[in-house]
Amino acid sequence: MLAEYWPVLLFLGVAGGLGIVLLIIGLLAGPRRPESEKLSPYECGFEAFEDARMQFDVRYYLLAILFIIFDLEIAFLFPWAVVFQHIGIVALIEMALFLLLLVVGFAYVWKKGALEWE
Repeated sequence: MLAEYWPVLLFLGVAGGLGIVLLIIGLLAGPRRPESEKLSPYECGFEAFEDARMQFDVRYYLLAILFIIFDLEIAFLFPWAVVFQHIGIVALIEMALFLLLLVVGFAYVWKKGALEWE
């Protein structure tokens, strides 16, 4: 049974070895000319004007999390739509409840003002 894993182990060994060899070749053959411009932080074509650890508004994170939640909930509709003709009325009712919960959650978030950006 362990003989079946031999090709996988061989592949991982060759890939790891090749990766290490290419990194070493890049370190040995690559140019090393550090200058002040190369060592300075670069941000969108101009010098950085603030600390990289500045605080973001909590609404930014809230909006990002809401987008992920609603996007994933909509993604659950695709498998259901594929087997729609093969499922019964119980699954139809369950999906209706799921969508109702999604709409209630969206209305709550909208009413709280989480989707408004100033």
